Amino acid sequence: MSASARPLRAHQRTLATLAAAMARGEADGVSDILAAVTPGGGKSLLPVLAAAHLINAGRIERVVWVVPRDSLRLQAEEAFADPLWRASLGHSLSVRSSENAPDPSRGLAGYVTTYQAVAAAPMLHLKEVSRNRTLLVVDEVHHLPVPSSSLDRNDAEGEEASAWSRAMLPLLQCASLRLLLSGTLERADGRRILGLPYYPAATTHTPEIDLDAPGWAVIGYSRAQALAERSVLPVTFGALDGEASWLEGGRAAGQARVGPHRLGGAVRNTTRPALFTALRTGFARDLLQEAFGATRRLRARRRAERGFGPTEFARGLGKLLVVAPDQASARHYLAMLQSWMPAAQAERDVRLATSSERDAHEALAAFRLLPEPAVLVTVAMAYEGLDAPDIAVVAALTHIRSRPWLEQMIARATRVDPHAGSYTDQQALVFHPDDPLFARFRAELENEQGSAARARKTQRISALTPERVVWSDEEPRAITPLESNAIGLRYALLRPITVARAERARASNALNPAIGCPDSERAPSLSERLLRQRLSATVAAQAAEDEANLCIPRSGNRPHRYNAVLKRVLGKARAAMTLAELEAALAWLERHRLSDHLHLLDGDARYAWSARHRSGGWLSKRPSP
Repeated sequence: MSASARPLRAHQRTLATLAAAMARGEADGVSDILAAVTPGGGKSLLPVLAAAHLINAGRIERVVWVVPRDSLRLQAEEAFADPLWRASLGHSLSVRSSENAPDPSRGLAGYVTTYQAVAAAPMLHLKEVSRNRTLLVVDEVHHLPVPSSSLDRNDAEGEEASAWSRAMLPLLQCASLRLLLSGTLERADGRRILGLPYYPAATTHTPEIDLDAPGWAVIGYSRAQALAERSVLPVTFGALDGEASWLEGGRAAGQARVGPHRLGGAVRNTTRPALFTALRTGFARDLLQEAFGATRRLRARRRAERGFGPTEFARGLGKLLVVAPDQASARHYLAMLQSWMPAAQAERDVRLATSSERDAHEALAAFRLLPEPAVLVTVAMAYEGLDAPDIAVVAALTHIRSRPWLEQMIARATRVDPHAGSYTDQQALVFHPDDPLFARFRAELENEQGSAARARKTQRISALTPERVVWSDEEPRAITPLESNAIGLRYALLRPITVARAERARASNALNPAIGCPDSERAPSLSERLLRQRLSATVAAQAAEDEANLCIPRSGNRPHRYNAVLKRVLGKARAAMTLAELEAALAWLERHRLSDHLHLLDGDARYAWSARHRSGGWLSKRPSP
């Protein structure tokens, strides 16, 4: 295959040009290469490009590639073994996945190991790096903080990261050439990253990387560049708002109940416990159902387009990645997802990959390389570096709100899938809680890449109240989740706006949430479905507001009762309404409160609570606060 069949991206071309110059002896002053590549932008090919030029020219003898987790070692091997890139680049190099056994390269061009392995046997790896002229590849270098004794003792995770840094430092010093890769050049804890050149600065200032440091070549590839080159997919965010109630201090129900509180809005003292509760109660089920339904519809559409039957297996149909807040929640999500399928299908299609599962790596490999399973539930094992282009939908059920973490997570769905058709037929869909900190993260992405989020429901993300509450990604303590539910879903598309598309956007009434369907091609049935969704969201919002104001008792199916009221008011079920009737129903609902029409349920045994409630019986029996 010719190189033109798989064209290099901008950062890959830059590194290939630099490596070729170094191979010719024209760039001897370069000893360090920093490649800051947006997650999903294709940085795993960079070590292959460098090695192909430098080993063939005799400038480098070995490659040692260090990754942050065991699941990424196989992907590094695959980068060298890819037959298409072998033909395009004309190389025959191979590296092997190694742990801490002697002779890790075994006669090949090098080996791939992990930070943990280096920390466990630092002298073994130091001898390998010192023995040959070595290209040391440090993948996701932001995992390595500059060691600081005052910070290392604060938590186990920080101590482990600093142990990695102390073990990696001698390797960095001995390597002939260093290639540092990362999707982000900042750490959530604000510490400097090992091996990077920084300007001298006061300790109170944010560390700033010296891009012009002697001996350094810096290669950047932003998300805006990647979108312009169609290297990554645009993202549609499905933001789900909700409300949650919990107990404080673990005391008995009725004595310490808090809520319900909304997830959306400005950052408050209740934001973090509300999110904590939502991820472990009914809201999580609602978000999972949205993501599961979107994945099922996508796979059904792609099967129909290709003429596949419901039981035929094929790549490119689209997969769902579920990111859970902890392992207990991950197991709970797994059980929910499997309960929505026939037993045989659930066993085949849904897998769990957490650090406590013995077959976690096998589950990851199957999810990446095989048509099935189609759903993977994980906590952190698959959020960073997972190369699985089949992922089309992400359920972001995580409490972590640090920007590097979120960027890595959404990038799991932005890789272009070569089996899924043309670029324009693909799109990443990320469902997430509509809390203000996730909204702020999204706004930062939009501002940096010159894009805008067009939402069906107006919300001024840029006007969020400045954060006055100290936010931590740690889970709140002394919180007992009680209940939560979703009360509204809105979609927003994050992508660069061209002039021509901006004109089309202004002419369009709303963003079409259907995956792969342009606004101009919306069918009447889709418009009807959108109106029915807006009706459902409005009904749920009224029910939630009335409960918060103590107008109705708390109940898991109160939106169902309000829907019954609306049906009796309108005299027809929404499923049987015409487009004009749906528009009229929505207009009526925007001017009236369903709580004023609860008398229409009198006499129906299914809604016997309404008569007692309207007479004040329910409120009089509520326990005193």
